[in-house]
Amino acid sequence: KGLTMQPIVDAGQVVASLGQRILGRTALEDITHPVTGEVIVKGGKLIDERDVDAVEKAGIQSVTIRSALTCEVRTGVCAVCYGRDLARGTPVNIGEAVGVIAAQSIGEPGTQLTMRTFHMGGTAQVVDQSFLEASYEGKVAIRNRNVVRNSDGHLVVMGRNMAVLILDEGGKERAVHRVTYGSRIFVDDGDHVKRGQRIAEWDPYTRPILTEVGGKVAFEDLVDGISVQETADESTGITKREVIDWRSTPRGSDLKPAIVVTDDKGKPAKLAKGGDARFMLSVEAILSVEPGSTVQPGDVLARLPMESAKTKDITGGLPRVAELFEARRPKDHAIMAEIDGTVRFGRDYKNKRRIVIEPHDSTLEPVEYLIPKGKPFHLQDGDTIEKGDYILEGNPAPHDILAIKGVEELARYLVNEIQEVYRLQGVLINDKHIEVIVRQMLQKVEITEQGDSTYIPGDHVDVIELDEINDRLVEEGKKPAAGQPVLLGITKASLQTPSFISAASFQETTRVLTEAAVAGKTDTLQGLKENVIVGRLIPAGTGGTMSQIRRIATQRDELILDERRKASGAEVASPVLADMTTNAAE
Repeated sequence: KGLTMQPIVDAGQVVASLGQRILGRTALEDITHPVTGEVIVKGGKLIDERDVDAVEKAGIQSVTIRSALTCEVRTGVCAVCYGRDLARGTPVNIGEAVGVIAAQSIGEPGTQLTMRTFHMGGTAQVVDQSFLEASYEGKVAIRNRNVVRNSDGHLVVMGRNMAVLILDEGGKERAVHRVTYGSRIFVDDGDHVKRGQRIAEWDPYTRPILTEVGGKVAFEDLVDGISVQETADESTGITKREVIDWRSTPRGSDLKPAIVVTDDKGKPAKLAKGGDARFMLSVEAILSVEPGSTVQPGDVLARLPMESAKTKDITGGLPRVAELFEARRPKDHAIMAEIDGTVRFGRDYKNKRRIVIEPHDSTLEPVEYLIPKGKPFHLQDGDTIEKGDYILEGNPAPHDILAIKGVEELARYLVNEIQEVYRLQGVLINDKHIEVIVRQMLQKVEITEQGDSTYIPGDHVDVIELDEINDRLVEEGKKPAAGQPVLLGITKASLQTPSFISAASFQETTRVLTEAAVAGKTDTLQGLKENVIVGRLIPAGTGGTMSQIRRIATQRDELILDERRKASGAEVASPVLADMTTNAAE
């Protein structure tokens, strides 16, 4: 197992190149040249500066590397998954305290973060990208093509999961660009594009509501002063008609503001996917059409302001890092789709809008979501949605990313978000330090099916412990237990450590020691902290070598004892007794 690394691009600028991210890491599999097929780096090799140059010259965009996150060693991480020791530039030594180094690498620059946070204030630095350019020269292929030509003659994207692929001469995929709904697209299937050529553009500040059919516009439940009002922009003086919160007035409680596209007979036109051409509007939607006007497919009916464009409070600096490492749910977090399916509007519930996703897979159950009516909402009845797409915009909760998209996607999110905070301050931190800490946050699994094990559903167990027990159950021909990964904040993860001495020295001492006493726990003194507390040599660095020698010596003593027992036919209790019996015999 491993992680796939790609360059980090922000608003069209490459912030961290692929070379910077893979230097000093171990390749999981052979890295081959996309054109010639020649092996540039063999799988299992440590990637050095020369390899990075070769990878960048070949124009490779993603590389799979071994990572501390996916390492399967029972205690600690293996040297191959960790890669280069950043202090020496050589492969990391066995016994290096990489966890302490990771914590210090993140904590030390953290002392400088606090100072600049105050100067940033609460404003977002809005650098929104509004176009997409080809990153390579090649042939265009469009996946899930769904476009129409609007009244201005432009091709407009009508699908929510359309992607533009750029293929090389051999038909191999070089780049995949997701194109957002409502974008104007300048290329079509089979076109040839040059590097840097513009593929699509969109308005970064609003999200459009487009009509899929032509006809005349009619307003439904858009009542002046109750559900819609005309406002003038203070700086430009331009007036706009905006949907306001209609639920706050007694007369507006039953309204459902919508724009309807009607046919020649004045009845709602029919959409290709079934249902009427009725487009529901949420609060803050800005109307782009007048009643009675004629529209073509692909024309904009209304626009929803994007969250990122509004000056919202961003928690910068240390509070943001703490929020991510403590795995807290953001206040107004995004709602993500749990399955692929079709969006259907159910019956409204009080002041919430009921959204049901009907799965494409008939074996799955429909999933229901309740969304507050005041929130800007961009989906329409009958839209197709993919697993992991946002139903409601906002900051995603890390737990949702883990449950819906999996460990690799969560790791990518946490690494990118934490790096972004430090990058703003010009601090460079290697990804592997964050991965080491995220590994500790993901060390537990929640049992979902007990199988033939002794666990109860809902138990939190170590990942490695569960794997070992499952291997034993499979060998015995029994049913293994199943579990799903759980994300713990660093404080909780520290208290979940197997060593009660280490946990007690951190927080909640009385509770930890009481639980250890009641359960009759034993501490094997495997970590650094517990050895420091009892005054032993720590099992890292030279202390690690000493404990390894001691362990080998103990194993050899056991073997010699076993042989002597077999020879004498008597059970000998300890090495001292063994020596006494040997001396007596002599």
